[in-house]
Amino acid sequence: MAGRLPENTRTVALTGHGGSGKTSLAEAMAFDTGVTTRLGKVEDGNTLSDFGAEEKKRQISINTSVLTLDHAGKRYYILDCPGYADFIGDLRSAMRVSDGTVIVVSGVDGVEVQTEKAWDFAEEMGLTVAFYINKMDRDNADFSRTLSDIRRYLSDKAVPLFLPIGQEANFKGVIDVLSQKAYVYKADGSKEFKEEEIPQDLAQEASDAREELLERIVEADDELMMRYLDGEELTLDELLPALKKAVKERKLFPVLPGSSTLNVGVLQLLDTIASLFPSPLDMPPRKALKGEEEIEVAPDPNGPFTALCFKIMVDPYVGKLSFLRVFSGKLTSDRPIYNVSKGEEERISAFKMMKGKDGDDEKEIIVGDIVAIPKLHSTAVGDTLAEKGTDIIFPPIKFPKPVYSVAVLPKSRNDEDKLASALSKLLEEDPTLHFEKNAETHDSVLSGMGDVHLDIMLSRIKERYGVDLETQTPKVPYRETIKKSSKAQGKYKKQSGGRGQYGDVHIEFQPLPRGTGFEFEDRIVGGAVPKSYIPAVEKGLREAMQKGVLAGYPTVDVKAILFFGSYHEVDSSEMAFKIAASMAFKKGIKEASPVLLEPIMNVEVVVPEEYLGDVMGDFNSRRGKIMGIDSRGRLQVVKAQVPLAEMFRYAIILRSMTSGRGNFTMEFSHYEEVPHDIAKKIIAQAQVEEEEE
Repeated sequence: MAGRLPENTRTVALTGHGGSGKTSLAEAMAFDTGVTTRLGKVEDGNTLSDFGAEEKKRQISINTSVLTLDHAGKRYYILDCPGYADFIGDLRSAMRVSDGTVIVVSGVDGVEVQTEKAWDFAEEMGLTVAFYINKMDRDNADFSRTLSDIRRYLSDKAVPLFLPIGQEANFKGVIDVLSQKAYVYKADGSKEFKEEEIPQDLAQEASDAREELLERIVEADDELMMRYLDGEELTLDELLPALKKAVKERKLFPVLPGSSTLNVGVLQLLDTIASLFPSPLDMPPRKALKGEEEIEVAPDPNGPFTALCFKIMVDPYVGKLSFLRVFSGKLTSDRPIYNVSKGEEERISAFKMMKGKDGDDEKEIIVGDIVAIPKLHSTAVGDTLAEKGTDIIFPPIKFPKPVYSVAVLPKSRNDEDKLASALSKLLEEDPTLHFEKNAETHDSVLSGMGDVHLDIMLSRIKERYGVDLETQTPKVPYRETIKKSSKAQGKYKKQSGGRGQYGDVHIEFQPLPRGTGFEFEDRIVGGAVPKSYIPAVEKGLREAMQKGVLAGYPTVDVKAILFFGSYHEVDSSEMAFKIAASMAFKKGIKEASPVLLEPIMNVEVVVPEEYLGDVMGDFNSRRGKIMGIDSRGRLQVVKAQVPLAEMFRYAIILRSMTSGRGNFTMEFSHYEEVPHDIAKKIIAQAQVEEEEE
């Protein structure tokens, strides 16, 4: 499309619950605009959007894919987003760079969990929204029931722009409510339809729907409102601008019926997006930072070039692809691009307008474009890109924190060597994935948004990088401490011919307040232990504390007071005093009522009210303490403190308990003493593991 104008661009995220038909809709859009010559099917694994091996195998979208479509003088960037909760990071990043969203709702199942999540994100970001009620040809599909669902759970501003002609097996077309025209399809996937008169049995319903729509439209325009109330007939040319204004200002959310697999109503949806959704130039300025100052970046085609990287994809053939949304200006492919976030210049090899996994090259990108650039070296998700000399940075994309973790163990030494490289590439692609080597438990912990998320990531590591990993529940980083004071002598004496070893210390151990750590005090008088050996005593204690006397966990919140000792002029050494201190530690801690401590987490769960009792009861079974309950609109927020040991599978349990409608966040709070009966089991298990080693 030579000489493209930004006012003819539409950037739209297809969002909604998994299985509502977003990918089928994207496929129908691609077919109707001539990008593909056959209508692919998710179950056949031949759609443009779901091209990954895991996507084909599981028949779900795992990553956002971009389809670049040209139709009737408009350029569409369609972002087909995952609908499964584990891939909510991709949903969020796609909506961040879109100018509007079509929320796809199943005409059979109605509003579901991820429908609500897509709506919440659209609300938060102030996006234009249209609802596409899909699967109108399926058994039990019901347009009126689904519309009522949308109005009840999401917004009462949802208004039908089109009505279905028939439903279930009789669904064959749509009625344009405003123009009062009927479009009757062949319903064979061919996109062919005829314009006809509205069927007689639907005439009254269509007339009533038009009256309701008119009332909503004129609310956005005072002059039209007065004329409407005076009984004046308003023309389509007068109503359309007011309708677009109402949609842009989120005073009205159009609702359209259709069937993506039969390709009925899809062309009407494309036309609705073209006529009612905002172009990049209609969008408000984007907030950005210039140093410490907050500024606004207008979507100016002639302004400085600025863009945000919202997605990284590693293609086995092309390599790394960085997906950018252009927020202002334009850029040609013969010029370098500057990563403002990293302070590095990047070379451009090509601008690719993606159609699933493949892309067409273009020489210039303009405001509103979604483009993939191969082989950008330093660019990561959330980075701001611009021309050199530009010093503004867009705020990073807010990704949810991981909620589910597994410890990963390479099956072989060869796998261990390749793991670091594989993980670094995977982490670059997926910002909701997190990896750390726990210094206390020595576990390699991989964390993500759920069990399916991590299962797919592990499959990807094996398929792409040949690294085979086993998984297990991560170890809890328990700690040990003492409850009373004690005194102990540690005396190390060794004679084996020649110079011997001698170190002797008397140390008092005292408990400290939780979270204090370790304190060492030197109370030696009269040189009973020479000053030169005292650092060795402290070092010996610190080393001994790494492996406690109960179950081998680090000892914390202890004060050690060195108050007496003795030495030998010839045989004493730093090593001897280190060993003596360690001996005193083991003896003294055993006599100071040692106890096991466990990490306690602050947990915040957000659920619909009907699940509140289940969530609270479940926390009680997990040794949790409810700290408070707040209301957030139609949702309840439960705040609790729960031992980490009880939370490893909570993401799966909560999803099951709330039919996927609950979510939670968790962060470390403090350490608390483990109940005696549970501590006995942990200590016994630790002893068994030590014997096995």
